[in-house]
Amino acid sequence: MAAHSTLLSLILIGLVAVFIFSVEHTVSSFVEGDGDGDDQQFDFSVEDVPENHFTYSDMSNGFDGVVQKKNDAWSMVETRQNQFVVDGQPFYVNGFNTYWLMVFAADQSTRGKVTEVFKQAASVGFTVCRTWAFNDGQWRALQKSPSVYDEEVFKALDFVISEAKKYKIRLILSLANNWEAYGGKAQYVKWGRAAGLNLTSDDDFFSDPTLRSYYKAHVATVLNRVNTYTNVMYKEDPTIFAWELMNEPRCTSDPSGDKLQGWIQEMAVFVKSMDPKHLVEVGLEGFYGPSTPNRVQLNPNTYAQQVGTDFIRNHKVLGVDFASVHIYADTWVSPSVSDTHLQFTKSWMDAHIEDAEKYLGMPVIFAEFGVSSKDPGYNSTFRDAVLNLVYKTLLGSTKKGGSGGGSLVWQLFPDGTDYMDDGYAIVLSKSPSTSNIISLHSTRLSIFNSICSMRCRWGCKKKNLMDLIFPDHHDHDEM
Repeated sequence: MAAHSTLLSLILIGLVAVFIFSVEHTVSSFVEGDGDGDDQQFDFSVEDVPENHFTYSDMSNGFDGVVQKKNDAWSMVETRQNQFVVDGQPFYVNGFNTYWLMVFAADQSTRGKVTEVFKQAASVGFTVCRTWAFNDGQWRALQKSPSVYDEEVFKALDFVISEAKKYKIRLILSLANNWEAYGGKAQYVKWGRAAGLNLTSDDDFFSDPTLRSYYKAHVATVLNRVNTYTNVMYKEDPTIFAWELMNEPRCTSDPSGDKLQGWIQEMAVFVKSMDPKHLVEVGLEGFYGPSTPNRVQLNPNTYAQQVGTDFIRNHKVLGVDFASVHIYADTWVSPSVSDTHLQFTKSWMDAHIEDAEKYLGMPVIFAEFGVSSKDPGYNSTFRDAVLNLVYKTLLGSTKKGGSGGGSLVWQLFPDGTDYMDDGYAIVLSKSPSTSNIISLHSTRLSIFNSICSMRCRWGCKKKNLMDLIFPDHHDHDEM
C-alpha cells in the first residue's frame, strides 16, 4: 500500500511538473516574472507585472490571449449570477466604443477604417466593441423611414459584424439613440408627426403607441436580419455580445421615472421574446432616482435625479441581464481637469459595483468613460490616470468575484479619422503610454480568466499552483 501510494505520488508530481512548465511557458509570454526566484507561487492578482512591460508595437502582431479557445469556436456570452461567462467560464470585458462603424463601412473610401480599428483593438487585447445599429432618417440612414431600409447600409452593418468576428471582438449593438445624432428619438417623433400624430415632446417616443410600434419594428428587422457575409441571422450570431435598448435614455418630462420604466419593461421583454439567446441591457448612464433616496447623493449633480432614470429600479426589469454605467466627470462634475474627477470616478464605480452585487445580482459594465482633450487642464498623463483608476477598480472587484464585469473606453479611433474626434478619441499609434495601460489590463484579465478556467476558487490571491490544481493536495502529503 505504501509503495503504491509512493508510485501514485511520483506520477502526480511528474504530471504537475509538466503542467507547471506549460502554464509558466504560456504565462511568461504575457507576464514578466518578479525575479524573486519563487517558482512555486503565482500572483493571481497579477499586480506585480511591470507597468512598462508592454508596448503597442509589441502587441501589434496579435493578441490571442490565453483564454481564447484553441478551436476558435464562438459561444454566446451568458450571465451566471453576477458574472459574465462563456462556455461556463468567466469572461471579463476590456473593450471600447467606436460608434460610426456602420456609416464608415457603407462607403468604400472609408470601409478600410473599420478593419483597421478592429485590427488595432485586437492588438491590445480589446475583446468587446460597442457601436450603433441605428441611423434613423439622417445621412446614410439605415432606416430611411419607419420600416423602410437602405439595403446597402444594412450590408455595411453585416460587414462590421463579420469583421469583428475575424478579429475575435464581440459587439454590443445599440438599437436607438436618446440624442438627435443619427436620428434618435427626435426622428421617431418627426415621423409620427408626419403621420398625423399629435405629439408635444420628444419624450412621446417612450409613451406613444405608434412610436413604440416603430421602434419594435426596427428591433424585429435588425434581430431577424440574415448577414449577407456570414449567412447567419443576427439573433443567432454569438459575435453579438448583447443588445442595448437605447443609448443613454432620458425622459426629463417625467422625473418620477414611471414613463421610462414602462418603456424599458415593454421593450426588454419584447427583445427577449424575439431573441432569448442574447443578453440585453438598457444603455443607462447610471443616475440614481426616486426609488433609492439614500443613493441620490452619489449622483454627480442634482439635475441627474430629474432626468427620469433610476439605476436600480430600471435594472430590476424582467429581461435585463446586466447593468450599464457611464462615467463623465468632465461634463457632470466640472469641465476642468482635477483630482475631483478621480474621486468622483472611484466613488461612482464603487457604488454601482456594490449595488449590482447587493440589489441586482448581475454584472455591471462601465460602458462609456474617457477624458476629453478639450477639457481645461487636459494632458495625456491625466487621461492615463483615469484609465488606470478604472482598470484598478475593476480588478479589485474581479479578484473577489464581484459584479465589476468590465469597461468600454470612449473611444477608439484609427489613424486618419481626426476629423471625427469629439476630444475623446484614442489613437493607439499616437498614444504609447495609453496603449501600454490597455495592453496590461487586457493581459491581466486574460490571465485571470485562464486561471479561473482551471476551476480556481473565487477570491484566491497568492496561492501555490498546486492549490490551484489540487485544492486539497496537502492531504496527499500526509499519506
